[in-house]
Amino acid sequence: MRLHHRVVHGYRRAYRIAGEGPAILLIHGIGDSSATWAEVIPGLARRHTVIAPDLLGHGASDKPRADYSVAAYANGMRDLLGVLGIERATLVGHSLGGGVAMQFAYQFPERTDRLILVSAGGVGRDVNPVLRAVSLPGADLMLSTLRLPGMRLQAGLFARLMRLLDTDLGQDASELFKLVDALPDATSRSAFIRTLRAVVDWRGQVVTMLDRCYLTEGMPTMLMWGSRDSVVPVGHAHGAHAAMPGSRLEIFEGAGHFPFHADPVRFLSLVEDFMATTRPADWSRERWRELLRDGLPVAEGPAGFGVSPDVERDLREASERSAT
Repeated sequence: MRLHHRVVHGYRRAYRIAGEGPAILLIHGIGDSSATWAEVIPGLARRHTVIAPDLLGHGASDKPRADYSVAAYANGMRDLLGVLGIERATLVGHSLGGGVAMQFAYQFPERTDRLILVSAGGVGRDVNPVLRAVSLPGADLMLSTLRLPGMRLQAGLFARLMRLLDTDLGQDASELFKLVDALPDATSRSAFIRTLRAVVDWRGQVVTMLDRCYLTEGMPTMLMWGSRDSVVPVGHAHGAHAAMPGSRLEIFEGAGHFPFHADPVRFLSLVEDFMATTRPADWSRERWRELLRDGLPVAEGPAGFGVSPDVERDLREASERSAT
């Protein structure tokens, strides 16, 4: 699982690749890297070609002053697959990577076999208050302060306290502090902040895919979420499940924002079963045109989207957010 590198559009992209068979693209979350998938890559590679990139601005990839929007990341994933000679793939996206996976499926449905969204961003507005704070001015100073030896010790004590108190944040605190450790210099911190501000502001998530989730009709989709996710609430899983026709929902009881770390055996089993029991999406230009023309399903009556009240609320909120 050693890192490989390719230069695309003048920037060095790092990625891991293993196995043979139908392609699976693993897309990590904000501040993370391809190393986050280390426990599940070997199992997936037994029957599949697994590609796990470091997103631009993350890990061992270059960190330019660039466009870090979900649309730009989706384009980057398409171009990396093109360089590697891979036409279609099943997309597995975690957190921000889930938003990128949904965006990829929207922009390039003809290249998407299936969607597996893990604690994905881009559904509701709610997000951990710490991420809202990091989107504010002065975030670079705050992140650099957290790397000071004394602050790191206090942060570790705080993480252990949250876990002892059995809070949801306690499930994720140690993982989140590891992300801070992965930002060793000003360039890394700048790329992290630019990425975060593309999807989060002081009010919460600013990008949504709810208004076009109906386009996943006919595309096999599975959602995985930790019941105690402190970053992206599990309620978003139920909202996305209701908005995505025919989707499958799997909740990891007691897990936080990283269910594939909490229970990698179950995660691997679910992915393998999903791959074995579904057929790749059969995309056609005519069907895509029909879905676009029909638009979002509307319930009978003067108002309503034909979905649950919580999803309807999120859809109405979406009018204030960026539907990229």
